[in-house]
Parts: sequence; C-alpha cells; structure tokens
Amino acid sequence: MIVHKFWAAFLAQINKVANLFWEADPVAQMRYEYDRAVEQLKEGRIGLEQYRGLVERVTRQVAANRSQVQRLEAETKAYLKAGDRQTAAKFALELQKAKEELAANNQQLEMHETAYGNNLKKIQHANEKLIELREKIQKYDAELKMSSAEAEIAKLSETFDMNLTTDFGEIESVIQQKIDQNRGKVRVAADLSEKGIAEIKAEERMRGQLAEQALQNFEVELGIRSPETTPIAQTSKDLGPATTEKATEKQTS
Repeated sequence: MIVHKFWAAFLAQINKVANLFWEADPVAQMRYEYDRAVEQLKEGRIGLEQYRGLVERVTRQVAANRSQVQRLEAETKAYLKAGDRQTAAKFALELQKAKEELAANNQQLEMHETAYGNNLKKIQHANEKLIELREKIQKYDAELKMSSAEAEIAKLSETFDMNLTTDFGEIESVIQQKIDQNRGKVRVAADLSEKGIAEIKAEERMRGQLAEQALQNFEVELGIRSPETTPIAQTSKDLGPATTEKATEKQTS
C-alpha cells in the first residue's frame, strides 16, 4: 500500500512537470504533433506504394490469364473443327484450369483494388487534415503572439502614466531638469558673449573721431581749412574734457 502511494505520488509529480512543459509553449507542442503525423503519413504513403505494386502484379497476372484463356479457346475450337476430339479435349481441360485461375486472380484483383482505394482515401483525408492542422497552427501562433503583444501593451500603458508618482514620471522630471540646465548654460554663454560689446563700440567711435580731428588739424596746417570752420565744440562734446584741452592747446599754438 505504501509503495503504491509513493508510486502514485511520483507519477503525479512527473505529470505535473509534463504539464508545465506542455503549457509552456503549446504551439511548439502542436508543431511536434504535426511533424509526427507528417512522418506517419510518409510511412503510410510508402506502404501504399508497395501495396500498389502488388496490385499491379496481380493485374498483370489477370491479363496473362485472360490471354491464355483466349488462346486455349481458339485452339480447342480449331481441333474440334478438325475432328481431333482427343487433342481438343486436352486443350479444353487446360482451358478449364485457366478460367479457374483467371477467376481467382480476378477476385484477388478486385479485393486488392478495393483495399488500395480505401487506403488511398484514408491517406488523402489525412493529408487534408494535416493541411488544416498546419493552417490552424499558424493561426494559433499568430493569435498567441498578438495576445501576448496586447498584454505587454496593456502593461506599458500603466508604465507610461505621466504622473510624477510613477518611476517613469520621476525619470521624465529628471530629464526635463537636465534640459532646463542645458538651456540655462546656453543662455549664460550667449549673455557673456555680449559683455564688453558696448565698450568696444565706444572705443571704435572714439578712435574714429580722433582720426577725423587729426585729419582736420592737418588740413588747417596745410591751409586747406581755416580754424574757424573746425567744429571744436562738437568734437569736445564727443571726446570729453581731456581731448578738448589738447585740441585747444593745438589751436593756440
């Protein structure tokens, strides 16, 4: 009794493991069963071909018996017409045996033809079922993959919740903060690049005005321009007090 229980428990565990493998990939299991059926069908076809060879051999025997019967009938009639009854009787006996053999072979041929036809129909039917099974496997495989994808999409729809309480929301917040920091760096660099532009432009204007004043002074020295026409006041205003004093000293000299 105890051994029986242990054996039953062992078989139950084996069945549990088998069910795990069975349920892990049912499409693969169906493909395995399909491949086994295909192999069996191939073996059945080979057997059917061999059986057809037997039918062909019996058919050939029946054809030979029929030719023999026709020959013996002709010879028996010929000897009867010739009046040779003894020889005609001899051929008549052979004709009788040939007809019996022909009848037996005809009976066997009909039996073999019927058996061949039935087996052929079975194999053709099995082939049709295999085609249906193959299409069903492809359909189930596609449906399983689609349902699995839908399940994953359903999970992702929860993960892609934009709420900041989720992990994805926290990651998005960190990324946005990085983007803001990078944009801040770009703005600071742009602002720093404009520093000193006003001083540089003011210095360039001052140099231009000093050059113009020097040119006007040179024109006065050459007598091309009189001192009265030189715009001292405007130049002094533009250049400042120190520059104005230098210009006054040059005019008094």
